Amino acid sequence: MNDEQFEREKLYQASMEMFHAMLAQGLITEDEYSTIESKMREKYSPIIGTLLSP
Repeated sequence: MNDEQFEREKLYQASMEMFHAMLAQGLITEDEYSTIESKMREKYSPIIGTLLSP
């Protein structure tokens, strides 16, 4: 993993952690979370993050 991939991975993980917390608090729905996750995967192209998704 190069520096650029590592940075994208960090940004993806941080973003998804925030959205997961919002889901747990009922601020967003499962459908919204799924849509967000798809867009974040498209934006950041994570390598590890796709393996760790809940």
